[in-house]
Parts: sequence; C-alpha cells; structure tokens
Amino acid sequence: MNKKQFIASSLLSISVCMISISTHATERVVIQNKGSDTLVNVAQAWAEEYRNIDSNVAVAVSGGGSGTGIAALINGTVDIANASRAMKSKEVKLAKSKGQNPLQNIVGYDALSVFLHHNNPADTLSFTQLKDVYVRDGKATKWSDLGLTVPGCKGGKIVVVSRQNNSGTYVYFKKAVLGKKGKFRQGTLDMHGSKDVVDLVEKTPCAIGYSGLAYANEHVKMACIAKETGGACVNPSVKTASDRSYPIARPLFMYTNGEPKGETKKYLDWILSDSGQCILLKKGYAPVRDVKCK
Repeated sequence: MNKKQFIASSLLSISVCMISISTHATERVVIQNKGSDTLVNVAQAWAEEYRNIDSNVAVAVSGGGSGTGIAALINGTVDIANASRAMKSKEVKLAKSKGQNPLQNIVGYDALSVFLHHNNPADTLSFTQLKDVYVRDGKATKWSDLGLTVPGCKGGKIVVVSRQNNSGTYVYFKKAVLGKKGKFRQGTLDMHGSKDVVDLVEKTPCAIGYSGLAYANEHVKMACIAKETGGACVNPSVKTASDRSYPIARPLFMYTNGEPKGETKKYLDWILSDSGQCILLKKGYAPVRDVKCK
C-alpha cells in the first residue's frame, strides 16, 4: 500500500467510525416530562435512577405546576405530564380537539398537609376552621378568631399562605376544603413552589400554609385534620395517604397521550414497579400498592 492509499484508507476508516458514533448518538431517546411541583423532586429522582436502568434513555424533567404540564400535553410538546390533580373536563375536551387523547396514570398518593409555625399551639384543625381562614370573606382573620394566641405573632393577624393558581395543589385544596364554588380570600401570599410554602411558614409565626407531605421538615408542625368539627382528626402520613383515611389525601398522576408506547411505556412500567415505588416512598409519598423495599 503506497502513501496515498494508506491516507485514503485511514480517512475512510475515520469516516466510518464517525458515522457509527453519530448513528449511535441519535439512537438515544429523550422522554419529555413536565408539570406538578409536588411531583418534581420524585420525578427527578426517577429520571436519575433510570439512567442506570437504560443508558440510552434520558428523561428531561421540569416543574412549573400541574397546569403547565397539562398545557404542554394538550399542545403535544411532552411525553408525560405530571399532575397533582385530575384534568378538568374542559382541558380533556381541548386536548381532544387538538388530536391528543389524555390517559390518566396514577403513580402514587400524597397527604396534602397543613403547615404551622412550630410556636403555634394548634394541634388540630377542622375543615370548617380551614375554610374560615382561607375562603373569601371567611370569619377567621386573626388567630384569636380560632381561640388561639400564637407566641411571636405580633397583632395576631393570620398570614395566609397559598399557591399560584396553575398549581394542582391549589386546585385540589380549593375543591376539597373550600368547596366547588368556594374562592380563596384576597391577600393570600401565593407561592410558586411547595418548598416555598414551608420555608415561609417556618420563618413566620403568624403563618399557615398547605403543601405536600414530602416537603415537611422538623422546623414546622403539621396539623391533625378533622373533616367534621369536634370529630376525630387524622395526622398526615404515608400510611394515612395510602389508605386514604387522611381527609386531604390525593392521587398523583402522570398523563400520557393515549396508551403509553415504546420507551415511555417501559419507563412508566418501571415507575410502577417495586424499584420505582420504593423511590417514591423514600421521598415521602405513598405507593400505589404494598411494596418490598431493600
């Protein structure tokens, strides 16, 4: 082989190698996953662990709220929409008008917890009391209206912490506690994320807020919730979310466009396996069934 032939052969080998590498790179599948802030932490944990299951699949996770994820599904820009509430009938109708067929997949359960500052003497709150605090023109604007004096809460005015209206947590709390026609009072502090709610309550003696159980920490307290005034209360926990004895327990959803297929189906099947459900449990949510975790 002369010098020119050698160079030509070498260049051909390099070209074939580059084509092989390029072809292999394009084989990697990216699953777009967007939505619920409640689910974002566990969704990221699932995505990270799944790299070890199938290195040819990348799951791109982003939050923004259930409404954001659902809107992306309606517009066909995501493979999976995370939601901490069920899609509304008008959203389903809009999706179908755009050629999408939303399918609801329950991937876990959550106890929507009511957080109080650690100095707050309240241990139990009823739905009636929560409604008096949160509903528009509600009776409770000061802690004294609930028969309470909160140390460090100057003036006693209740700081009402809520979520932005694109949040599934906002929608679920509104429906469960305020009722179908109930509206949130004006002047609430509307947080972008679940962690933001807990952080604000932790630093504010006068505050009350609601968020997912997974965002609890040792610096805040969670109220025991009674559905009926004077009735027995239930503490939020993985167990009470799982058996739905907690009054504000809710399912967590991953919506797909029709029956999931291909890599998206494999990913959802893995999430519902013991491995995926044990990650969910570790993050503070209730699995869809009994699981055995290492």
